[in-house]
Amino acid sequence: MTVDDALWSAVGDPTRRRLLDALLAQGGGTATSLSAAVPVTRQAVAKHLAVLDRAGLVHGVAEGRERRYRVDDAQLARAAAQLDAVGRTWDARLRRIASLAERIQQERDQEQGRSGPAAAQEGD
Repeated sequence: MTVDDALWSAVGDPTRRRLLDALLAQGGGTATSLSAAVPVTRQAVAKHLAVLDRAGLVHGVAEGRERRYRVDDAQLARAAAQLDAVGRTWDARLRRIASLAERIQQERDQEQGRSGPAAAQEGD
């Protein structure tokens, strides 16, 4: 699975994540109704919703003078799957790093054991 940069750019912003949370909790909303959920203006909310829309995470439908947005469940599931895949990749990388660090520490401990006080006494 490839990581969709536009998708991650969209959810990388904390305000947009709060908007997604509010949309999920409320089942949808307009820029006006959602502006109460975040500490930004209605115009800023509209711009954030446009970014989420371009990423496919939400879809807006004209409703009078505003647009009503709803979360695209399939795209959100895709984002969650990508996050899980990225998490597994980093878990594997961190396990390798920990293994290397342990091996390096063991080698240092062995070297210190050979050159420690006992080794100095052997030379006497």
